[in-house]
Formats: sequence, structure tokens, C-alpha cells
Amino acid sequence: MIQVLGRIPRSANPDVLVGFETADDAGVYRLDDQRALVQTVDFFTPIVDDPYDYGAIAAANSVSDIYAMGGTPLTALAVVCCPDHPEMLEVLAEIMVGGADTLQKAGVSLLGGHSVCDSEIKFGYAVTGLVHPEKFIANAGAQAGDALVLTKPLGMGIITTAVKRSLADPETVREAIRIMTTLNRAASEVMLSFRCHAATDVTGYGLLGHGCEIAEASNASLCFHSKTVPFLPAAYPLAEARVFPGLVAKTWRLLEKKSFIHPSVPEPLRNILLDPQTSGGLLMAVHPDDRDAMLAEMSRKGIAAAHIGEVQPAGEFRILVD
Repeated sequence: MIQVLGRIPRSANPDVLVGFETADDAGVYRLDDQRALVQTVDFFTPIVDDPYDYGAIAAANSVSDIYAMGGTPLTALAVVCCPDHPEMLEVLAEIMVGGADTLQKAGVSLLGGHSVCDSEIKFGYAVTGLVHPEKFIANAGAQAGDALVLTKPLGMGIITTAVKRSLADPETVREAIRIMTTLNRAASEVMLSFRCHAATDVTGYGLLGHGCEIAEASNASLCFHSKTVPFLPAAYPLAEARVFPGLVAKTWRLLEKKSFIHPSVPEPLRNILLDPQTSGGLLMAVHPDDRDAMLAEMSRKGIAAAHIGEVQPAGEFRILVD
């Protein structure tokens, strides 16, 4: 995809404040001195068995990109791919009800959408929000010394892979669904109360992949402390058994030459750090003097945020894991 995007000419419009050049979570387009549009789109194949939960996860995942930019999501358009079989209509209805309920919780108005026939269900949303043109949080801007804070545990891709292989216990699945359907709205509100220099939500490229995007956009290096990164306990034995998505290996091939992972970090933990998340948490680069107050405020809001590393000056490697 990087090779493809590199061939697309960049917009010369000065009102395009964030385009696709830095692999950010959403585009930002200035309307006037006080308002800018934030726009994103995301959809994916089913990752859990229950149609309602799948729709709810898809909605939370789609609006998360707006929250990661510090914006307020306003409207959504559904993106639907579905087999042309009458028996699928009830399933699709449950998916869309789950999504609509979650959008309603986020205060987002569903305006419509578009559907096509396909061999496999795919579902998500294009979401539009608003942000102040001088106050959005991009993935560029991380500064040396910033603390890295993560607001949700990792392991969702591993757990959903285990679901597909009938290897996940019901309690773990319920917890994973709870996490994936939790909106990042409260975390975004806390983020905006402190000096956050850069942010992203952790999704398909995992913690290390999205961390690398921050590092490259900010011309910095990110050092993660592997022992402080939160993850679902069931993810580790599953990773030991090599139950994880194929995207883990693909992401590692892209990052290997840009990363140094200390030999003491076990391979299962490395794969958890690479695990693709759906509706993952926010990864933020926060002024070090604000770290403890932010973590305390996150805790008061019921968000299990963790300090997981620091931003360093750009070095030989974009990603360091100790």
C-alpha cells in the first residue's frame, strides 16, 4: 500500500491540514478559522460470532479514528458487503442494529450508506467529525522525552483468531468484546486536557506498527518497555502456541529493519506487541510533566491507561523494545 500511495499526487489545497502522507488516522480539512472536518473510513470481515457484537465493534472502531485526532464524530455512512442470500438478511440486520446502537452512544447520526454483493460479509463506516483547525492531535509532533501512554490492553487480534479456531474460553471472549466495544471518547477527552503532542489509535498494524508511524512522522524514535505494556492474560499462552493473525508476520517484515528488540523480550511477547487490534486504545506522546496527572485522570474515568515507554531523539532504529 505504501508503494501505491507514493504514486498518488498530494493535494495542493492549503485547507488540507492532514492528508494521507503521514499515515494518520483521519484526514483534516479546514472549513474556517474555528472548524475543520475530520474524515475517516474503516470496515472489515467478522471477528466475533455474534452479529450484534460485530456491528458494535465495527462502529466503535470506525469512530475511534476521530477521537484519536481529538475530534468529535458527528455523522456516519455505513459500508456494507454481503452475500446475495435471503438467509443473510437477518444476520445483516443484527449487525446494523449493533452498529447503530453504538453510534447512538457516541452521539453520531447515521445518514445512510452503500452496499454491494460480495462473497463474505464486510462492515464498517465512513465517519465525519469536527475539530478546531489548530487543536487537532496528529501522529506527527512527538517530542523527545515525551511519555508514551496506552489506554487499552493488547491481544484482541490473538483472541479473535482463537475464536475462529474455537480455542478461546467464553470469559476471555466476553472481556475482549467489552474492550472492543468501549468507545475511546472518554480517553480522547482526557487527552485534550493535557499536553499531548501526538496520538494514534492502535489498530491493524499493532502497537509497534502504529508506534513506528508516530516515530517516522515525528522524526523520532519510540522506546517501549515491554514489561509495562498491558495485554489480556489469555493472549500470552495463545501467542506461545502460535495462535495469532497472519498480519503479525507481515507487520514484522515491514518493521524488522527499523526496530531493535532486546534479546530478553520473549517471542510471544514480541508477537503481542505486533498483534493487530480492532478498536484498540489510544497511544499518546504526552509531556513528561503531565504523565502522572493524565494517568490519574484516566483512572478516575475508569480507563486502565498505562505508561509504556518514552520518545527519544531519532536514532538508528525507529522502534526500540526493552
